[in-house]
Amino acid sequence: MNFCARRFNLYLLFPLLLTLAAGCATDKKDEKLGGLRVHIESSANAPGSGQVISVLRDKPVSVTVGPEPVLTEANIVGAKLLETPGGFAVEVKFDQSGTWLLEQYTATNPGKHFVIFGQWGDKLATTRWLAAPIITHRVGDGVFSFTPDADRDEMTQLVLGLNNFAKKKAKDLMK
Repeated sequence: MNFCARRFNLYLLFPLLLTLAAGCATDKKDEKLGGLRVHIESSANAPGSGQVISVLRDKPVSVTVGPEPVLTEANIVGAKLLETPGGFAVEVKFDQSGTWLLEQYTATNPGKHFVIFGQWGDKLATTRWLAAPIITHRVGDGVFSFTPDADRDEMTQLVLGLNNFAKKKAKDLMK
């Protein structure tokens, strides 16, 4: 009888060790988060209307932005890198609330700039103003794309972080 008990314990020991080994091998890639803030250009004449920021590193463009973003990573359900002629772009898909806000701001502010601020990397250490595209038309489908002033590796990290944040947010909503 003791012999069977020892064999039984050995049989249980292997799955237990396998489970512990798999549980300890977490992927740091999945833990990285990203941040994205979309600001709208404000009037430079209005006192206290915001701050003047410089976008683009090679040929800087000065834009006055409002103090609060109109869209954030909390409104994002997914992001991806798109191949474009001569480079790449970042495409962001917003949730229903973000889609409504995007449609509202693009419909009422043609000719103004959206100014995009990004955060990525370990503990969101890398931060930079990424782009300032001009609003040319109403965007009603909740999908916004822009060409960032960054290299592909940086934007791969940003997209991964935004998608991880969206997954975490969706998981938290399910609780």
